[in-house]
Amino acid sequence: MAAQPLLRHFHLLWQFTRRDVVGRYRGSLLGLGWTLLSPLMMLAAFTLVFYGFFNLKWPVEATGSAQMDFSLQVFAGLLTFNWFAEVVNRAPGLVTSQPNLVTKVVFPLTLLPWSCVFAASFQALTSLCLLLVLTALLTGPSVTWLALPLIVAPFALLLVGLGLWLSALGVYLRDLGPMMALFTSILMFLSPIFYPLSTVPETWQSTFLLNPLALLITQLREVIFLHQWPALLPLAGLTLAGLIMIVSGYWLFNKLRGGFADVL
Repeated sequence: MAAQPLLRHFHLLWQFTRRDVVGRYRGSLLGLGWTLLSPLMMLAAFTLVFYGFFNLKWPVEATGSAQMDFSLQVFAGLLTFNWFAEVVNRAPGLVTSQPNLVTKVVFPLTLLPWSCVFAASFQALTSLCLLLVLTALLTGPSVTWLALPLIVAPFALLLVGLGLWLSALGVYLRDLGPMMALFTSILMFLSPIFYPLSTVPETWQSTFLLNPLALLITQLREVIFLHQWPALLPLAGLTLAGLIMIVSGYWLFNKLRGGFADVL
């Protein structure tokens, strides 16, 4: 039942997603070229700061180059975090930023979280492709990369579920936006972005893996850099959590949407 609006209005979803992606760079000289230039500049900055200035080295050798090891490992963590942060920071204002869709036209509002996730995924997948190209140049490709969709897809489902929850609640709880901004800032340091999970005390590692970001970042690094196949049990748990969030998110959204027009 949750998938029916998505399938029925897929063309509309595509148009909204395309407008979102293109609109970010409309009028700029490079246009969509920024989706590639931005991660390249980030990667160059990581290399300069972490290796050039601080001479930091990643505990596990992945590419054979200490200079690139730290930069690519951090880049893998940050592309995951940025994907998550963009969705949860935008979600509380998805409905409130489109009052005309609520009060003046008949529109399937549940498409808004899907569009938000798809638009954020475009930048995340661009960064992931760049990461794979650079890693392939340094160490060669690996057959384990074929498992990347098994890692990315469950996380995307979870993001859609979070988007449904936050966009519905954000209409009534206007403090939700600032709360999410604060939450994601804290979560950046509680996720293994700038450090590997192995540096976390062993007694805390299981607790850390309850954080979906920690699970995704760790799995990405193992598959891309260490050429290991992903652990299926944690991914199955993440998939189940994503499906539960989507189903419950649709239920909450449909329960609350009757009052959207009155609040807006």
